[in-house]
Amino acid sequence: MLNILAEMLSYPFLVRALIVGVLVSLCASLLGASLVLKRYSMIGDGLSHVGFAALAVAYAMNAAPLAVSIPVCVICAFFLLQLKDSSKIKGDAATALLCSGALAVGVMTISLTTGMNTDVCNYMFGSILAMNRTDVTLSVFLSAAVLILYVLFYNRIFAVTFDETFSSATGTRTRFYNMVIAFLTAITVVLGMRMMGTLLISSLIVFPSLTAMRVCKRFKTTILVSAVLSVTCFMLGLTISYLDSVPTGACIVVTDIIVFFIFTGIEKLRERV
Repeated sequence: MLNILAEMLSYPFLVRALIVGVLVSLCASLLGASLVLKRYSMIGDGLSHVGFAALAVAYAMNAAPLAVSIPVCVICAFFLLQLKDSSKIKGDAATALLCSGALAVGVMTISLTTGMNTDVCNYMFGSILAMNRTDVTLSVFLSAAVLILYVLFYNRIFAVTFDETFSSATGTRTRFYNMVIAFLTAITVVLGMRMMGTLLISSLIVFPSLTAMRVCKRFKTTILVSAVLSVTCFMLGLTISYLDSVPTGACIVVTDIIVFFIFTGIEKLRERV
């Protein structure tokens, strides 16, 4: 195993993928617990489709993809929260509207401009070869910012996750902290799209948290176990991808699925005992 890891680290593109992947996996796992418990886990799917549309427009305008997609995704995350508070359009319906609408805009833009070239497909399905040094630098900076903000606002995020009504009654600015969660999620989704792709990035948010919840009952324990599982599954998925020449994003998701079923089995055994 150590020989394989040493061989992998001899390739610069795998080193870049490892750095970004570990950071994005940590960010996604921490935010995933709150999103799953708030029954808003599909926000990652919605924002990834928005990110794809923004990337398509950026390519058409010859602009920097991440510089365009990050602010667009942040704005759409706030828009989703606004719709969530509406009595006419609920969170799941708003996410569905955003998914289909953004994907349609992205596909139409691509068809009218560059066509389905390799760069666009990399964003749809993920590619560790797609990350350059500029992407890595920006990803490290933004991932560090996400982790720092999460730690700083941990107590408030915990409060609005479990009982938003009570938190609001005690004076907590629940809307502001919901916006913080949405802001951090938007950044994480955009950063992870390079590696996981538009179609798979939401699984990086949902699976580790759901797996940790099989055996953990406390919020802090859940996010810690989720973080460990997320990074471990990423490392295993990246290694399998390297050894068998299989797409990285798909390997990571399949690894997450296998670990989820293992932990579900452990939960069933504990219930019987």
